[in-house]
Amino acid sequence: MTQYKRVLLKLSGEALAGDKGTGLDEATCIPVAKQIQSLVEQGTEVAIVIGGGNFWRGRSSETIDRTKADQIGMMATVMNCIYMSEICRSVGLMTQVLTPFECGSFTKLFSKDRVNKYLGKGMVVFFAGGTGHPYFSTDTATALRAIEIDADIILAAKSIDGVYDSDPAKNKAAKKYDTMRMSDIVDNQLGVVDLAAAVLCMENKMPMYVFGLNEENSIMNTVNGNGTGTSITVD
Repeated sequence: MTQYKRVLLKLSGEALAGDKGTGLDEATCIPVAKQIQSLVEQGTEVAIVIGGGNFWRGRSSETIDRTKADQIGMMATVMNCIYMSEICRSVGLMTQVLTPFECGSFTKLFSKDRVNKYLGKGMVVFFAGGTGHPYFSTDTATALRAIEIDADIILAAKSIDGVYDSDPAKNKAAKKYDTMRMSDIVDNQLGVVDLAAAVLCMENKMPMYVFGLNEENSIMNTVNGNGTGTSITVD
C-alpha cells in the first residue's frame, strides 16, 4: 500500500534519453509511464517535472545570453513534458501539461486550483517550463511546485541510483548514503540538487528521495517503501 497521497516526481531528461544520451527513448519512457499508471491505480496523485538536459544545457555556453539560454531550456522541458504526457496517455492515463507562461493551445496556465482539480480527477499533471524565469533550475521549479501543491514528498528519479560522497563514475570506491539531511546539502553545498531548491525544501519541510530511474520498478518500489536510493530528511 502506498505511503503517500500526493507525490511530485522529478524525472531526469538524460535518464529518459536512455542509452542514446540525447533526445527521448520510447523504450525507456513506456515502462516509466506504466509505473506511473500503477501509482495512479493504487490511489497516489502524481505530478511530474522533467528536466531538459537531454536537449539543452545552455549554461555552459559563453556565446548565448544567459536569459535566452535559460528560455531555450524552459522550452526543452515543454517538449519533454508534452512527449511524456502522450506516452502516459498511450497506456491509458489522463494527463494535463501546465506551464507558467502561455504556450498557445499546447498547455494550460499553472494554478494551484487547476492542479487540485486535475489531480482529484485522477489525472497526471506535468509542470513544464520551469518557474518561467531565468536563473532558476528545474530542481528549483520542482521544489517550488511540490511546496505549492502540498505534495508529501519529492521523488527525484535520476540516471544515478542515489547520493554518493563522490562521483561513482570516477571513483569506484564512492560511498552511497542511505539517508542524509537536507541541511547537510545546504551547509556543505553538496550539489545533489540546486542550492536554491535545497533551501526551499529545508525551510518548508519538504523531504526528498533520490533514486535511479532505470532500475526495474524503481518508482513503484520507492513509493511503496522498498526503494534502494537515498532518503533526504528535513527534520
